[in-house]
Amino acid sequence: MTTNGGYRPVFCTIVPPHILDHLATHEDQALADSALRTLQHDSAQRTRRRVTAVRTAAVAAVTPAPGTAQPHRTIYDAGHRTDLPGTEVRAEGSEPGQDAGVNRAYAGLGATFDLYLKAYARDSIDGDGLPLNASVHYDVDYDNAFWNGEQMVFGDGDGQIFTDFTSSVDVIGHELTHGVTQYTANLEYYGQSGALNESVSDVFGSLIKQYSLGQTADQADWLIGEGLLAPGVHGVALRSMKAPGTAYDDPRLGKDPQPATMQHYVRTSRDNGGVHINSGIPNHAFYLVATALGGNAWEKAGQIWYDVLTGGELASDADFADFAKLTVAAAKARYQDGAETKAVLGAWAQVGVPTA
Repeated sequence: MTTNGGYRPVFCTIVPPHILDHLATHEDQALADSALRTLQHDSAQRTRRRVTAVRTAAVAAVTPAPGTAQPHRTIYDAGHRTDLPGTEVRAEGSEPGQDAGVNRAYAGLGATFDLYLKAYARDSIDGDGLPLNASVHYDVDYDNAFWNGEQMVFGDGDGQIFTDFTSSVDVIGHELTHGVTQYTANLEYYGQSGALNESVSDVFGSLIKQYSLGQTADQADWLIGEGLLAPGVHGVALRSMKAPGTAYDDPRLGKDPQPATMQHYVRTSRDNGGVHINSGIPNHAFYLVATALGGNAWEKAGQIWYDVLTGGELASDADFADFAKLTVAAAKARYQDGAETKAVLGAWAQVGVPTA
């Protein structure tokens, strides 16, 4: 097992390559071109991150004094170019402007900051007040949003399949949580550890949405990217934690390939070993824990997952079983052998991941 002595920033996108691959072969040339440009851009960015990654010491979370931690947000307009960050258009504390994408990005950064601070006493992404920066209107018809190791970036979508990527607060929370993982467990972005990296982002992305809406586990939709798909697309979101494999089934997108259990685990060399596909398994485990416990999912289920992510025992190359065992240990440490531990054990058993 490898340790987490320093992290390698990775290029993490919300739309997985298998969706864009499908779109790139579409008979509508404009649609295919948008998908192909996005794929080419994302591939080049991933290569650049691997080549230029700099070892940086992880920052330990420092519990802020009550009332002292505040977000430091800056939103930029990339002007449909790829030079980052672009022109500053909104700073912390300034009033909303006319650009809805700018306002949504600002609010989404704030919602993410609030969940981590108020639920887990974490001061921003690094635990030490890291400024939160984001660029909107990136590139032309860019069908993705990403965390590049330093900031958030949002495309406007192509208007036919995807809408503006600032439209889903869970997407914003998902991508920023890649930053939290970067500063904590530093999960390697390949195979099961990469799927855990994606799943952790889905988990906290969903919790950020639930927290901002005041929803209980039973009230939540447990969808990732709800609102991103344009009218006419046969689907509700990019992923479903409640029912992996059911988020979309569209001739242009293909069918959602996510499994809910290890029985249907997908072995592939694509997408860094299926990180966006097999994340459905730990996603579903979290959903089962949260709904079994009821109430606000960020309070107990989320706390257990956060304890594992930040506790220092999660190896960067951890597999599903490693993660599952640590969630059981974290549940016992906080809640002894109560309902919380039983819910965790039951959830992993249901998805077919061993905990012993």
